Amino acid sequence: MTTEALLIHDHADACKNCGTATHGNYCHQCGQPAHVHVPSAREFLHEFLGHYVALEGKLWKSLALLLFKPGFLSREYIEGRRVRYVEPLRLYLTFSIIFFALFKLSAVDIINIGNGRDSTRPAVSAPAAVQAPDEDLSRVGSEARLWLRGISPRLEQGADRFLAMPREEQKATSKRVFFSYTPYAIFLMMPVFALYLKLLYLGSGRRYGEHFLFALHSNAFAFFMLSLFILADGWNFVRFVLLAWLVFYLPTAMRRVYGGGRAMTALRWVVLLALHLLTLVTVVSLAVALGLLL
Repeated sequence: MTTEALLIHDHADACKNCGTATHGNYCHQCGQPAHVHVPSAREFLHEFLGHYVALEGKLWKSLALLLFKPGFLSREYIEGRRVRYVEPLRLYLTFSIIFFALFKLSAVDIINIGNGRDSTRPAVSAPAAVQAPDEDLSRVGSEARLWLRGISPRLEQGADRFLAMPREEQKATSKRVFFSYTPYAIFLMMPVFALYLKLLYLGSGRRYGEHFLFALHSNAFAFFMLSLFILADGWNFVRFVLLAWLVFYLPTAMRRVYGGGRAMTALRWVVLLALHLLTLVTVVSLAVALGLLL
């Protein structure tokens, strides 16, 4: 064998990532494939769809179970049957990205700033007793500024900066901040959602990781249903069906995963929903407010 052939042979048998001699299709040291090449545009597209958006063959099986068999996908994952399905985190991220993209394109007013001071006044004024005097609004604004100053002078400066903007710029800024911070705030709510489940099912023997898994699956389903709700604009009956299934899905999934009677499951569902909505509104409001003021 010539020297050039030996060099080619040695180069082919050495892992290009860590330099370890390879035997087989994968490096036993770092796990990289032994035979690598510059990927084509088609391979790049396949990798993006398969690894980042989760649009691969097993998505359809996972989606069918997620939509029509509440709780079944979580049970499959808990019991160890996992490789045939999309991972819960990827499923959640995929549907949350789709939902927020559709929500942003739907042109819904997230925060109603109201009309500017120069807007047209009605021909007939409201009674003096129900009008909001300018001095009252000024007093409320002064108290709010003092409260923000007590927390941080930076927050007070942010409030002054935001209030000094024109109304249209305020609306645009509010919308940008909402879509920048809300997805992260909702994602950070998943551990809290799992904590509520842990407290509601104390004594069940379930580990926290199992509750977190159920939280990802149930919220992925909610994002998918809400995405369909946006797409079904003008189809009132379809929207009614989607909302009805969204309401009854969670208690059905809870009973399939955790067991228990219908009455106790319904009670836990009501408490879970109330806690989650309260926390969700609080966290999103704080995230948006801080995003506007900082």
